Amino acid sequence: MKWVWTWGGKCFGYIDRENLWTHNGKHVGKLDGNEIYGADGRYIGELKSENRLLTEMGKKSWRKSAFSPYAQRVGYVIRDYAASIAISAQRGFGVSLPE
Repeated sequence: MKWVWTWGGKCFGYIDRENLWTHNGKHVGKLDGNEIYGADGRYIGELKSENRLLTEMGKKSWRKSAFSPYAQRVGYVIRDYAASIAISAQRGFGVSLPE
């Protein structure tokens, strides 16, 4: 299990095998290399700097095969980190984090 944060420093969740989970246990994506695709197959972002999530705006139209998300898991509470600076072709991660 590898913990990941948004580019803004907020704990998003973790990667377990090739699956992205929110910190509260929702399965929201699958990895294809460093790219992450949602259950509907749409590109939602990628893993940068080993543990940060970011969306490359030029890839927003990319698609892969859809998948059925796994059942909810137990959630975790992890602290946030300092924000990182994004370049102009990038923006914060493409999935909103539930409160």
